Amino acid sequence: MEKIIIKNINKQIGPGDIVGALINEAGLSPDQIGNINIQQNFALVEIEEDLKKQVLDIMDNNNIAGKNVNVYEFSSKLIEKENKISKYISNFKSLVQLEREEEMQMHENEIRNLSGHEREKKGRAILHLRGRDQGTGLKNKYMIKYMRQHKGEKLPENEINIGDLVMLSKRNPLLDDNPTGTVIEKTNYSITVVFDNKPPNFLYKKRLRMDLYVNDITFQRMLDSLDKLNSLSGRKKILRDKLLGIKEPEFENIKDLSFFNENLSSSQRKAVKKALGAKDFFLVHGPPGTGKTMTCIEILQQESKTEKEILATADSNTAVDNIVQRLVKRGVNAIRLGHPARVTPVLREHTLDYMLEDHPKYQEAKKLREKAMKLKDKQDKYTHPSGRWRRGMSDKKIKKLAKKGKGSRGVPYKKIREMADWLRIQDKVNKYFNKIDNLEDEAINDLLNKADVVCVTNSTAGSEILANREYDLLVHDEATQASEPSSLIPIVKSDKFILAGDHKQLPPTILNQKAKMEGLSKSIFERLLEVHGDGIKSMLQTQYRMNENIMEFSSFNFYDNELKASKGVKKWTLNNLNYKKPKIDRKYEKYAYDPDKPLVFLDTSGKENSEISKKDSKSYMNKYEAKIALNILSKYKNAGINPQDIAVISPYKDQIDYLNKKEQNEKIEIDTVDGFQGREKEIVILTLVRSNKNKNIGFLKDLRRLNVSITRAKKKCIIIGDRNTISSNETYEKLIDLAQNKGGYFKL
Repeated sequence: MEKIIIKNINKQIGPGDIVGALINEAGLSPDQIGNINIQQNFALVEIEEDLKKQVLDIMDNNNIAGKNVNVYEFSSKLIEKENKISKYISNFKSLVQLEREEEMQMHENEIRNLSGHEREKKGRAILHLRGRDQGTGLKNKYMIKYMRQHKGEKLPENEINIGDLVMLSKRNPLLDDNPTGTVIEKTNYSITVVFDNKPPNFLYKKRLRMDLYVNDITFQRMLDSLDKLNSLSGRKKILRDKLLGIKEPEFENIKDLSFFNENLSSSQRKAVKKALGAKDFFLVHGPPGTGKTMTCIEILQQESKTEKEILATADSNTAVDNIVQRLVKRGVNAIRLGHPARVTPVLREHTLDYMLEDHPKYQEAKKLREKAMKLKDKQDKYTHPSGRWRRGMSDKKIKKLAKKGKGSRGVPYKKIREMADWLRIQDKVNKYFNKIDNLEDEAINDLLNKADVVCVTNSTAGSEILANREYDLLVHDEATQASEPSSLIPIVKSDKFILAGDHKQLPPTILNQKAKMEGLSKSIFERLLEVHGDGIKSMLQTQYRMNENIMEFSSFNFYDNELKASKGVKKWTLNNLNYKKPKIDRKYEKYAYDPDKPLVFLDTSGKENSEISKKDSKSYMNKYEAKIALNILSKYKNAGINPQDIAVISPYKDQIDYLNKKEQNEKIEIDTVDGFQGREKEIVILTLVRSNKNKNIGFLKDLRRLNVSITRAKKKCIIIGDRNTISSNETYEKLIDLAQNKGGYFKL
């Protein structure tokens, strides 16, 4: 007997289905079929040798149990390829499930074990809310705005953001039927939530609680995109094989190109050309301040001249908003699906929801919806055909009895007639909503077809609205901050993709330690570099953010000393701001406020400055370092520096919480390093916290966090740390040595 390979099977297909198809479709008898070995996405089947051609001709591109399959001759190379695909999919599916369960467990444990006030303190719940009806939106979804019960009261600080799934409850947040919805708008005073189904009445009242919950939709979209890898065909199948390292990516040279943005640096121009010349995928490596998003915008603008369908994504709403604003500024017709993190006129006017309002098909759908809702109100007057009165009767039977003027088995004619009237109205309502759905779909497709670029988060790329749409090109910004399954959501819809990011900065945030260790915290950007090497990427080399002394450390330690500062920022200092040097009361202040010392290290070793870990906390704080940071901060405020130009950052959340309690000026941002990635300030004060006899630096060992910390500063970077502790790591020792060489080191 000889083996054949049947591809694209799923879990529902068993040996019996394969035997049945071979008998009924290919005309084989049972004794002509041998062993069947089913793997995850393919099966090895033995058949009599002289029947192989017959089976291949008939069964290739045929159906088995309703699933379209492909059939091939056996080859060990093909089996090796299929096993590689199968292993990749199963591995990532298990990691996604681990992360999903971890996130669910975290929220459920917190809700179960913490009081509402404790969870509100953590920023993952808001109490004492009231709901206000905001009507219905696209696809007849229900919107409710939530505010504090006392008018004019600000919402507490919280982690709830646009796009998050939240759970609403009255008394018990652990009830299984508590409704969940998606946040579509957030201000200092309110959060607006959209619900797929009609919300219960209590959601419009007072004494409500909102909890941040697991956004299971995103996890499901990751799993769906992994499943799709099995059944890709044509161009996308070729791209998948190159993505997995089964084949090598291809390139062509772009010689002459007229750039829209004439201010691009030579390395940005080189990256644009290489990206346009890539047939499969390309990586734009953008170190801090080098303008990777600007490079993405040029690529998008170049490609928008063609007839290509183009998708632009990022992992966060803020990054997508940034893409939309820049595209619009350059005259590109961009459309934003989902909900912007910021509400500005430019962003609002380019959202799908806003643009739909003026579309004639959508206007027609709105009028029909009003008619349908009036009918629904009328319907409430009649008896709903539920269990008590239906008694197992079909809709057809109820209507027939009503026509004859009869009751049935204890159900009086009056109830029969009312149920029939209810059903008659429901038939009309269903027809209206079918028409509404068709009109809305036509309006949506019209707007999407006319757009040059469709802009969404990775997760929204897997939404129902884009379910049947495919793209010639994907440009994925922030690609190193997204997990690989997250990036796959838009990638499986695309024939070519460009990734922009920096794998030398912070990786995706993963909660589950096993998933993290086994690869979920590695972005597809980083993995592709490992598989295909530096030939698939171009690094941007001119940075437009930092004084060259601040840049030097990162350039040497993370970017092979290839970064250079542009002329405009190279020598800039605090003197370029409206800065009056404050009075010097302590020796270290001379260093902290000297404009000609852009990089400063204040060494706390030998002082009474031990780190502290609070009970039940895995984080750390250092009150001595905090005292130094707050003193420096107070004098900068008095020296004419705009508070919004200063930031205090630390790798440790407990240090940030302590600093925020002490510093009352809300305009000064005090945040963790992780919370500050992608941001910049004129002055950055970094407190490293760790100070112990064992020279244990904990997760400061992740040097990407150090890279992010220093490169947030434009004109002044002040680092406070214990040299004796942190210099156990040679990279931190190099940082201190650099500060000394530049005259910016001072031992307190």
